[in-house]
Amino acid sequence: MAGTDGARTAAVDDYIKAIYGVDERGQGPASTTALAKRLGVGASSVSGMLRKLAEQGLVEHRPYGGVRLTDTGRRAALDVVRRHRLLETYLVQELGYGWDEVHVEAEVLEHAVSPTLLDRMDARLGHPRFDPHGDPIPAADGTVAEFEGRRLATLEPGDGGRLVRVDDGDPAMLAWLREQEVALGVGVELLARRPFGGPFLVRLTPGDTPRELDLGPELADALWVDEVVRGVFHRDSAS
Repeated sequence: MAGTDGARTAAVDDYIKAIYGVDERGQGPASTTALAKRLGVGASSVSGMLRKLAEQGLVEHRPYGGVRLTDTGRRAALDVVRRHRLLETYLVQELGYGWDEVHVEAEVLEHAVSPTLLDRMDARLGHPRFDPHGDPIPAADGTVAEFEGRRLATLEPGDGGRLVRVDDGDPAMLAWLREQEVALGVGVELLARRPFGGPFLVRLTPGDTPRELDLGPELADALWVDEVVRGVFHRDSAS
């Protein structure tokens, strides 16, 4: 992916990364409203920037049809995402940051880190495939490890799996999870869903001592599990 970031600005990088993030989580094509919320800007600002990105050949924007990255835009986005996620991983593994502290730092550093420094960080870390939040780290050639996790909020009572990913947009949420000793790799079983939009009751198995925890709907939607074992109450989508 060398050379993909030659003339891009930090704002362009932020936008193509946001569009990639929406699509990566199966929520694409990205809408103007979704991008405005993700980037914390007004819808008119998003519309103006999308016109510029289209002129640069980075996106295809169809009115009322959402935004998708072109092949050129996807290569550029992967370059930004690689920098961001490698920086987060380096900050956690080498400098002792918590997973709730690295997103903002990486947002700043990703626009300044040189390809040489990034490659040396990658080598130092042993070429990791996933970052501290479980997000796949694009390789230098643009390939991305497959991810097949499911959001905890989509499980049925009795279903369980292993926590493999946490959405990283809210540092306060990540800090709370850290305080609760919720980390990647722990076993998670959905015991019950409280009615009328209430919390999800889960059983965590970080070791030999299981414990129960209530998670609000927004938090349950931010946690991803894989190796899902269906419980006796699971309902197939066709039923």
